[in-house]
Parts: sequence; C-alpha cells; structure tokens
Amino acid sequence: MSKNDALRALREARYAANSARVSTPPRPVAGAAQPAKRAAPAAAAKPASAPPMASEESCGHRNMSGRTCTRERGHAAKSHRYN
Repeated sequence: MSKNDALRALREARYAANSARVSTPPRPVAGAAQPAKRAAPAAAAKPASAPPMASEESCGHRNMSGRTCTRERGHAAKSHRYN
C-alpha cells in the first residue's frame, strides 16, 4: 500500500465516521444544565435612580483578537483604542 493509498483510506474512514455521527440525533446528557429562564427585565435591570451616562458607556467595538474599544460610545474618532 502506498502512502497516497493509506492517506485516502484514512480520509474515507474519517468521512464515514463524521457522516455516521451527523446522521444520528444527539443524545440528551443526564444532569445537563437546563436553559436559564429569563427574569423580568425591569426588576433585574439597573436601578431607576441612576440614569446611564453616555460618558461611562464604552464603544464596545471588538478587534480580531477579542480586545474591546475603550472610547466612549459613538465616538467621532476613526480609530479605536483597544484594551
């Protein structure tokens, strides 16, 4: 058996295993966490006495490495400052 034949056999075996795994429905795991129920948005939100200030909110833009922009929301600068 040549090297290419061995690689082809491995590739076909991997394809067969993946297709068999995809065709069967996932089994529920015993003791798995159930999705959390949503709380009332008004009760769990910020207190009404402290209105959000625009200067405290950050831009929130993320770069490719996952860093977040630290400038204020809606900044006029074309560049972002990542932290």
